[in-house]
Amino acid sequence: MTSEPSIPSPAPPVIRLIAAIDERRGVATDDGIPWHLPEDAAYFRRQTAGGVVVMGSATYREFAEPLHDRDNFVMTRDQHPLRSGFRPITTLVDVIRSSPGEDLWVIGGAVVFDRTIGQADELFLTQVLADFACTKFFPEYRDRFSRFDASPDHEDGRVAFRFERWRRSAGGASVGA
Repeated sequence: MTSEPSIPSPAPPVIRLIAAIDERRGVATDDGIPWHLPEDAAYFRRQTAGGVVVMGSATYREFAEPLHDRDNFVMTRDQHPLRSGFRPITTLVDVIRSSPGEDLWVIGGAVVFDRTIGQADELFLTQVLADFACTKFFPEYRDRFSRFDASPDHEDGRVAFRFERWRRSAGGASVGA
C-alpha cells in the first residue's frame, strides 16, 4: 500500500519593513511626512509592487484608495468598516493565514513598525540625511539587524538620502507573530 505524497506547506513568508527615516529615525511629524522625495516614492512602488502590504490606521487614512496591484491590509482594532480594497487585521498572523506563501511589506506608520519589527526579516530603509524634527519614530533596529546593501547618496532638491537594506542579525532572533 502506497501513501499519498505529503503536500509541502508554503515556505514561511519574508517580512519586510519599508520606511524613509531621518537622522533620528523620524518617520513623520504630527502633520505627516515632512519631506517630498519622488525618487523614494518610485523606489517604494517598485519594491512593494504585486505584494501584500500591511499598514496602520493612520497610514490607511492617508490613502484615498488602496495601493494598486497589492493586497492592502490595515492593522486595526477599530470595528468600523474600511473602504473598499482594504482588509482589517489585528496581527501579522492574520495576514499570513489569509495570504499563505506571500511575502509581506509593512509600510507604516510608527506604531505598526514598533509592533512588527520583532517579526521582520529585512528592513528597506531610505535614510534621509537630515533631521526633520519628527514626532513619530521608527524603532531602534541597529542592535538586531545588519546593513548588507546601501546605494550611493542621492539628492532630491536640497535633501540628501540613500537606500539601505538591513537583514536580521544572527543574534537578533525574530520573535513570534
